[in-house]
Amino acid sequence: MLLKICFVLPLITIAIALDEPQKLKDKSTKLPPCKACTVLVESFNLGLERTKRGKHAGGDAAWEQEKMRAYRNSEVRFVEIQEQLCSEVKRGQDHCHMLSNDHESLIEDWFTNKQDEEPDLHAWLCINQLSVCCPSNTYGPTCQPCTDCNNNGKCKGNGTRKGNGQCLCDSGYAGINCNECDENNYESFRDATKLLCTPCHAACGDGGCNGAGPKSCRKCKDGWRMDTETGCVDINECVDQHRACRPQQFCVNNEGSFSCLECDRSCDGCDGDGPDMCKKCADGYQLKDGKCQDLSSQQRDSYVNITRFLTYFGMCVATCVIFQSSTHIAYIVGGAVAIYIAASEYWLNWTAQGGVQKPEIDTKQLEDLIMKSL
Repeated sequence: MLLKICFVLPLITIAIALDEPQKLKDKSTKLPPCKACTVLVESFNLGLERTKRGKHAGGDAAWEQEKMRAYRNSEVRFVEIQEQLCSEVKRGQDHCHMLSNDHESLIEDWFTNKQDEEPDLHAWLCINQLSVCCPSNTYGPTCQPCTDCNNNGKCKGNGTRKGNGQCLCDSGYAGINCNECDENNYESFRDATKLLCTPCHAACGDGGCNGAGPKSCRKCKDGWRMDTETGCVDINECVDQHRACRPQQFCVNNEGSFSCLECDRSCDGCDGDGPDMCKKCADGYQLKDGKCQDLSSQQRDSYVNITRFLTYFGMCVATCVIFQSSTHIAYIVGGAVAIYIAASEYWLNWTAQGGVQKPEIDTKQLEDLIMKSL
């Protein structure tokens, strides 16, 4: 656990160090006038929400309520809000603090005297007093009405003193009022108030389509070809293109394209993934049971088996030698050798059958193996 902590802590420190310059950059970012005012108002409204259940903290609340005004618009509450103003802002925090200092008297005037008659601080401060924002759906220096985008786009400059009031259409829509579909979409629904544009089929290229499916394409995209019956159909590059991939790769067809994947290392050329898909076996591999198998691995297994049995034989010989000098010790050593041989063979036999987890010892089977060894 300690080692894990020692490994993770430096990584966390590095991540924080790398992230610090970005945080400083975000904090010092200068926001557009309307955005800056909006951020300030949002932060002040959070303060109002945070302190809405507060009250005067003195011993005689009734006297404080009478002499110091209600807590709702008291100087005490205003100071509590100001203390944390802009603290939660990530981008443009310095700008938010500067704006709050520059217009503290205006904000305090609204807080103290105008909360009831002007409940919307954003409209009162940003639109009416500072003239940096506009009401929704208006734009520009005089807050002119935006172009109607039919809910399929956004007005450039909406709610600010900037922009030109033209529509920035959502993806798939076009036209001055965003009441048309662009060339890569078709009109799937329209009534008096709503237009729905749906993307053309993936096979459609330049010129788009006039409806759903590959048959409606005006022109096929690269990787597709036009069929008079079904429209655009996928080209199987793996069949149509001679040697689409390198010799040690095999081709996989995708819609409109193809991919080249590496052959198994046992192959010298292949038609697919795995040692059973080789055209020929690579050097050091031999075809066996339909697969290219590693000859060196088989030889190594053979050497291991010979070595194992020689080890068992040597242990048995050693037991016989000991038997001549001490029968009791020979029995103990022989029993230990028998247990070792039985357990080893049990383990190897289980592994050869494809086991990947440590087996649970079958004590009955192990006992039978020991008795046979003895």
